[in-house]
Parts: sequence; structure tokens; C-alpha cells
Amino acid sequence: MTTAKDLFIIAMDPSPEHAVGQGDLSLGLAAAELIDLLGTAVVTVDGDHIVPGGMSTPDDRLLEEAAAQLTRQPPYERIEDWLWRRGRDLSAAYQTALEEDGELTRKRSGRLPFGKERVEPVDTPARRRAADRWGEKDPVLAALASVVGLDGGRSDDDPGLEDEAVTTVVAAAHDAVMELEAVRQRRTIENAAFANLWRGP
Repeated sequence: MTTAKDLFIIAMDPSPEHAVGQGDLSLGLAAAELIDLLGTAVVTVDGDHIVPGGMSTPDDRLLEEAAAQLTRQPPYERIEDWLWRRGRDLSAAYQTALEEDGELTRKRSGRLPFGKERVEPVDTPARRRAADRWGEKDPVLAALASVVGLDGGRSDDDPGLEDEAVTTVVAAAHDAVMELEAVRQRRTIENAAFANLWRGP
């Protein structure tokens, strides 16, 4: 399992108190992929740019897809630009992949057969690994979860990120999520103003 899949499973678990937005999660997943690519030396970070490294192929289909989308000619892509590009609809891609792998299942809430359908993680070794990593407050997973709105009771005493490149990626993801929230708020204000215009005095 990859960090991105662990993050998705944690986000889908029904126990977190705060629902995670699809856009926020997609940006977090893109950051998780980039961190895993850093860990396997497929990429390095130079300032705020992603520099492709070796041509080793990740053994995960979605991670391989992420590696294939890297800009391999200078000027290399900025981390935040890549997060936006790779992150487009990424949470839906992970949901599909994990459902195909039997890691997620669809259930209906309530007793009625036409109740609202929701997706839940299946009790598999992968889910237990993700839960263990989360319970042990793995610094990378905890930092990414915090970016997408799942703090999980983190405290200042928790271990921080030791790798400068990983810290840079997490910071870029945080900035992207904040930018997305600003866009949401602006649209809400514009929609409210438009509705008031039509309603009249």
C-alpha cells in the first residue's frame, strides 16, 4: 500500500468527526503520491520544483501513473502546479481503484433498501496497516491528514517531519487546500449576492 491509499482509507473511515471535501482530499492524495515518489528516488525537489530522478517504475498502478505524468524537461514543474494538475478528480480515481481491489465496499445507510449509499473501507490487511500507521501517528500520514482536515487529535508533542523535501511538499499541499477554500468562500459570497439581487429589496 502507498501513503496515498493509506490517506484515502483513513479519510473514508466512518469514525473521523469531520467529512473531507473531495477537492481537499484529491490535493492531499497528489501530495502523498509525490512523497512516495521522493521516497523511491523517482523524483527530487529543488526549491519548489519537482526534478525527475531515476526511471525506476513504482509497483503501484496509480503511483506509476503519477510518475508518468511528471514533466521531464526543464523548466521543471512547480510542486503546487503539479498538485493541481495531478489532483484533478484524483479522489474518484482512488475510490475506483480501491473498490476494484476489494478495499472499499458500498453500503446503504438505514434499513431501507433505497437509503443513501456510502462507501466504507473493508476490514483487510491494508486497512489494518493504514489504521496502525494512523494510530502510531506516523508523521507523514498525520501531516497529510491535517492538511485535508483530519487532525486526529494531533498535538505539538507529536514527531514532526524530518525530511526537508517532504516538508516542502506538505507546505505546498497546505497552500493549495487553503487556496481551494478561498475559492469556495468567494463562490458562496457571489452566489448569495446573486440570490439577493434576484430576490430584490
